[in-house]
Amino acid sequence: MTPPAALRLEHFARAGFAARGAVYCLVGGLALLAAIGSGGDVGGNKSALRSLLGQPFGAALLLAVGLGLAFFALWRIVEAATDADDCGSSPKGLATRAIHLLSGFANGALAVSAISLALGLGFSSGGDDQAAQDWTEWALAHSFGRWLVAAVGIGFIIGGCVHALKGWRGDVLKRLSVPPARERFARYLGRIGYAARGVTFILIGGFLVAAALHGNSKEAKGLGGALHSLESQPYGWALLGLVALGLFAFGAFGVVQALYRRIQMPDLPDAPKALQRA
Repeated sequence: MTPPAALRLEHFARAGFAARGAVYCLVGGLALLAAIGSGGDVGGNKSALRSLLGQPFGAALLLAVGLGLAFFALWRIVEAATDADDCGSSPKGLATRAIHLLSGFANGALAVSAISLALGLGFSSGGDDQAAQDWTEWALAHSFGRWLVAAVGIGFIIGGCVHALKGWRGDVLKRLSVPPARERFARYLGRIGYAARGVTFILIGGFLVAAALHGNSKEAKGLGGALHSLESQPYGWALLGLVALGLFAFGAFGVVQALYRRIQMPDLPDAPKALQRA
């Protein structure tokens, strides 16, 4: 029988996947509306979350999403530390676990921003671009800062290529147990979503590499800046619309993950041992 604590952590993980999906649906939906000239906003995660405040019960919705993101951050950290997904200790497995750990910290920071904004604490000023520029400015002020920023940028580019390749191959249901009747639809959502997310990662990485080469933190961009760069190209509305639709699909795929992902929970009494092994 699954221990109650592990069962609760599984529920947290599923709520987290749903919350991350909701954020991407917001980002993609708002950008898609902007692309077709029906209002909307081209921005990143933080600006999308702020848009909830203008809706009925917006603060409550934002608080729920923030808590879900906190649950997702907790799951990613536990997943990485205990190797719950059996990634192993090979270089590839350790790299995957490191990415999950970084994802946990990033989603935790976004959760803090969402919750503070929902509670009116005023701790979430600035957007994704500002956060990227602040971090880049801090890094560039230190020895080997350019190398660090360039390394992070290259990491984003590699991650984007991996996402795009995953979308191309259709290998998106590997850790899911989707009913056969819904498998085809879920695979389409995942393929489109991962491809679009890959594009944004490659763009973010490219901006970071440019910032490192030129020593200029203002060249760093987040998700919002990446989408704006698409909008400014010839036929930018079409490019933006395609990627926005893909991000919305990735968000919808997050709901599929929340429902059908195989989540192998570690035995929490054994977690300290697993942490030591990690």
